[in-house]
Amino acid sequence: MRKFIIVTDSASDLPESYYAEHDVVAVRLGFTMDGVSYEGEDGARLDVKEFYKRLRGGSMPTTYQATPDQIEKALAPFAEEGKEILCLAFSSGLSGTCESYVTAAKRLQEKYGCKIAVVDSLCASLGEGLFVDYVVRKADAGATLEEAAAYAEEIKLHICHIFTVEDLFHLKRGGRVSTGTAVIGTLLNIKPVLHVDDAGHLIPIGKTMGRKKSISALVDKMAELSVITDDDPIFISHGDCPKDVEYLISLVEKKFGKREFFVNEIGSVIGTHSGAGTLAIFFMGKHR
Repeated sequence: MRKFIIVTDSASDLPESYYAEHDVVAVRLGFTMDGVSYEGEDGARLDVKEFYKRLRGGSMPTTYQATPDQIEKALAPFAEEGKEILCLAFSSGLSGTCESYVTAAKRLQEKYGCKIAVVDSLCASLGEGLFVDYVVRKADAGATLEEAAAYAEEIKLHICHIFTVEDLFHLKRGGRVSTGTAVIGTLLNIKPVLHVDDAGHLIPIGKTMGRKKSISALVDKMAELSVITDDDPIFISHGDCPKDVEYLISLVEKKFGKREFFVNEIGSVIGTHSGAGTLAIFFMGKHR
């Protein structure tokens, strides 16, 4: 039986079924699209396929982090019961959500005297999801809160995030490339390859000509960094491009043999910044 509560956030891009099956509490980050607020603490829900349809149609959403009050409200019932809590937070390099966890944890510890550990995952999307999955397995194997938190700190910089995007202008909006690079890259069909670095930031690490070559580059980088065994999961997320997922899986299996893959769509909060057509693979590596 697990000895503590595990809390993460919706930036992990895990499906609702995962949270329910593995007894993980997920705090929801939010976004605003076409004048309506979605997700968050009390926001409406928007189907992810509808989100990408609107994104491709020109809608320009914005996102907002989870607040300390929102996180405190989610954790308070467990703290009041005296349960120990492990929070696995969205990368501080991309959001202030982790700081909100720290603030909420301090308030609850002062009020209830409970034990709460906060780990900055330095991960995003299903990279954060993969990180959560490893910690869930550790917890279910009988680890204490302290042991699981130490394990999380030990592995987090080994969770590799390798991805490519279809639309350079989404990277331009986020300040990852200049306007000139976005324009020229689009005209020349240049596709960047990016990763999440040790500070939890999105960093370009290469570029290719064309979509298929960019997908091949993901697998080449995986072959360079991976330390996966037959028991290690491989996670893939995508911004509404399932055919590209099939192609990516075929390339991975050529190099690594038949594998089990965990695939899910990139949620609306991450998708706001990465855009439709983003394709990412996550795995345990020697380093990032």
